[in-house]
Amino acid sequence: MKKIFALLFLLCATLVANAQINELPRTTPEEQGVPSKALVELFDSLHFMPGTDIHSMIVMRHGKVVGEFYPAPFAAEYQHTQYSSSKTLVSIAVGIAIDENRLRLTDRVAVFFPEYLPDSISANLAKMTLEDLLTMQSGIKPDWAMRSKGTEWIRTFLSKDVKNVPGEVFAYDSMVTYMISAIVQKATGKTVLEYLKEKLFAPMNITKVNWETSPEGVNTGGWGLHIQSESLAKVGQMWLDNGVWDGKQLVSKEWISQMSSKHANGGDYGYGYQVWMCKYPGAVRADGALGQYVIVVPEKDVVIVLTEASFTNGKPQRGLIWDKFLPQLADGPLPASKDYELLKKKQASYTLEIPSGKEKSSVMKKLAGKKISVPKNKYGWKEVVFEQGADKQLLMHLTKTDGTTYTQPMGYKKWATCEIAGLPPYSINPIDWHRGLEGPFYGAAAYGWEKNLLNANIHYVNWVSSLYTTWEIREGEIILSISNNYVKNKVEKFTCTIE
Repeated sequence: MKKIFALLFLLCATLVANAQINELPRTTPEEQGVPSKALVELFDSLHFMPGTDIHSMIVMRHGKVVGEFYPAPFAAEYQHTQYSSSKTLVSIAVGIAIDENRLRLTDRVAVFFPEYLPDSISANLAKMTLEDLLTMQSGIKPDWAMRSKGTEWIRTFLSKDVKNVPGEVFAYDSMVTYMISAIVQKATGKTVLEYLKEKLFAPMNITKVNWETSPEGVNTGGWGLHIQSESLAKVGQMWLDNGVWDGKQLVSKEWISQMSSKHANGGDYGYGYQVWMCKYPGAVRADGALGQYVIVVPEKDVVIVLTEASFTNGKPQRGLIWDKFLPQLADGPLPASKDYELLKKKQASYTLEIPSGKEKSSVMKKLAGKKISVPKNKYGWKEVVFEQGADKQLLMHLTKTDGTTYTQPMGYKKWATCEIAGLPPYSINPIDWHRGLEGPFYGAAAYGWEKNLLNANIHYVNWVSSLYTTWEIREGEIILSISNNYVKNKVEKFTCTIE
């Protein structure tokens, strides 16, 4: 038992040692004209918003971090998958390639892929340009299942009926961004990630970054970026500063302006080049599923990064920023405030909801050490053995269908974190989605007993997904109920046998 906890401590220490954080300057909010009370109100409102688990938030003003919080068990050092906010980074890669005369907005898509073109090319396909892809106006009806059905994504995309004239009808489609990623790779000889590492990430000292890769060896583009929140804040600050980082022009001011301007009637306020326009005047954002945001507000000299798992449409979160937070900012420094001490205390104390219940149950005596067989499920769980651990922990020894095993410690009234075997759950299922991701991944869990019912939550802290489980112990069997943070109001039930 001591060896297990020593190993867990070593893993945690190694992760923290490798963390690429605290590189951005920090100041008190008041020095930058931000009331600490406004940050407390914003953080509280977001953290306690129903149907929402906040994983991180960073608020910057005048180039400095004035507030940030990472509700336990999440932490600053963890990378996070970005879903569609990845698209904006693809647009930045395009801008750099255009700056280097490797690409033009008027480039025809078909020209890049002669080997994948259908025998007969329609007039609309021949007309489709890089700019049409950037504005989500390809003319093709989105096929979100394409990435889960076959391995030739470029050929399949180019074989689709281009029903509308390119450049005329907005149709949001992650496979369109995949095609942009493939074009960048064709033009530069490097994947989007390799290209950005050389041109953007290295100068900004962003090293902890990965990107999912398709079966064709192309970064997925429209999703799949895996990056730390502070690195996103760096990107947001570069964006706010018109492409400049540490005195160097990494992306041209012209491209930053172009990508941040409205080019299509997408959403409520318009769409740029893989960028959403916002309700607040001049504000723009990168936007990903379940609430992944990089928000840039030039008028207020503000950058906000938010990662979460939310069942809202994001409007309540953004509304708090537009309507409650930004109007409270001052043009100059504010007097020091006692609210700053409250803010620091709050930032250090936020935690996601701990499962309810007691530390122990009499049924654990019958359950300890017994093999629990779990029916076929999408999480790959095959067998579970529970064992009482030290420091009020409950240990879940898990065997997966691929034969791998690991022990997930679960804390009582606190979170316990460990390295998991294999991959965490994912809300989408592209073929070979794990390609390009280095891992390892970590699970943080907590538990509570309610008589014969074990409540246990697991957050995959350097990913996005979470599982909420209950184990109802009956005579000779267990009813396992599992819900997650990416499918609303869906509970899966499994009848497990006890050996």
